[in-house]
Amino acid sequence: MAGTFCRLLAGRATTALFAAAGTGVLTTGYLLNQQNVKAAVQEKRKLFPPSADYPDLRKHNNCMAECLTPGIYSRLRDKMTPNGYTLDQCIQTGVDNPGHPFIKTVGMVAGDEESYEVFAEIFDPVIKARHNGYDPRTMKHHTDLDASKITHGQFDERYVLSSRVRTGRSIRGLSLPPACTRAERREVENVVVTALAGLKGDLCGKYYSLTSMSEREQQQLIDDHFLFDKPVSPLLTCAGMARDWPDARGIWY
Repeated sequence: MAGTFCRLLAGRATTALFAAAGTGVLTTGYLLNQQNVKAAVQEKRKLFPPSADYPDLRKHNNCMAECLTPGIYSRLRDKMTPNGYTLDQCIQTGVDNPGHPFIKTVGMVAGDEESYEVFAEIFDPVIKARHNGYDPRTMKHHTDLDASKITHGQFDERYVLSSRVRTGRSIRGLSLPPACTRAERREVENVVVTALAGLKGDLCGKYYSLTSMSEREQQQLIDDHFLFDKPVSPLLTCAGMARDWPDARGIWY
């Protein structure tokens, strides 16, 4: 029931749908509270024009700072995604971290899937600037997972001791790390762990939760150079990525 509740909650379902799951009263309160919060934020913003809220980006060097203009900010400032995520939340990490001319960062994050549509006027040019001209409106990313096409895949052991491939996936219906609630983050953990438990053969493994692993398990993962620490990069912390650490975090090994 808890898993169903989280999925429905993240899926912007109606009160009637929640009531069918036996959580109508709780959900009604949640939805009304969300509406009240949105209304309060919108009323507060009306006190000042967008020009008074526009961030000072004169000394910034990131993709967001390059693409954001007073006009774009004015048109997007008062918009929200269905989850209540705002433009200012998207760009806060880029405002707090000016960047460097030789190490250019993105400068913004998405709080949920809808962020890319609601704030497309800024996300599209930022994506284009970050990904060498890729236009999400007119181009389609091509994926080829045929491993047989990989050439020179054997590293010279004199120079390479280890390597890793890093990838990321999101789960539709659940907010992204900068905006997710504790319940959504725990549901992400539940969905991922359940999926990984179905792997067979040499892909089998075990999930180690950071909140429940033993000292012996922790030390072994440290010795094997697998265990990770709490994010300390201001790029991540300013985006809200380290909230509630280590709740609902872990490693599959």
